[in-house]
Amino acid sequence: MITPIKLAFLLLTLTATATAAPKAKRRNYLFTPHAKAVAGICTVVVTNTSLCCKTLKHVPTNDPIELIRALAAATESSVKRSVTFLSEIKPKHKSNATAAAAIYSCQKNLNYALEDFAEFWNATGKDVTTLAHNYFTCKKTLMSIMGYHWTCLDDIDDKNLLKEVETGISVGKNLSSNTFDVFNGLKTIFKTFGIKVKLNEEDTSPQPPPLSNYYF
Repeated sequence: MITPIKLAFLLLTLTATATAAPKAKRRNYLFTPHAKAVAGICTVVVTNTSLCCKTLKHVPTNDPIELIRALAAATESSVKRSVTFLSEIKPKHKSNATAAAAIYSCQKNLNYALEDFAEFWNATGKDVTTLAHNYFTCKKTLMSIMGYHWTCLDDIDDKNLLKEVETGISVGKNLSSNTFDVFNGLKTIFKTFGIKVKLNEEDTSPQPPPLSNYYF
């Protein structure tokens, strides 16, 4: 449930992230349907909501479902940039076998995360009904994507390298966490916007055949 205090904080965050513009326009944005739509989504983010607000502020729609999809799309794009970043720092660390292996491992994990996005987009579909039916699967896949980021960093022992990599992949890591929070809080968001669709809590992802199928 969005409390007046939290809603006010989110709207102020949106104002603070505005680009240089006349003050009157920045104040007026607080009262637009778009600002309220963004705040209604980002309110469920558990930690800092500013990245969620910044990401959605310039998405040209007030439709909450489209805004949610835009947040996930921005996450995927950021993870792709993280993979590129890792490729770019590889040459600098090639003389250090341990560092090179850690970077390779991190890049591999983030590529796995990108593979998971294919499953995520297939589960979300093109409409709210499909998203609601595959709700548990969407949330599970986002948790996996978030986990790959943590695994990537857990494999790095060198403090300087850890700081470098963490800085380079931080946007993708934080956005993956934000997107998971949004899907985890989808019931609250749907209630806020009056979207009356039941979220399926059962796993709808393709399951491997039972072991009995491998025996005659």
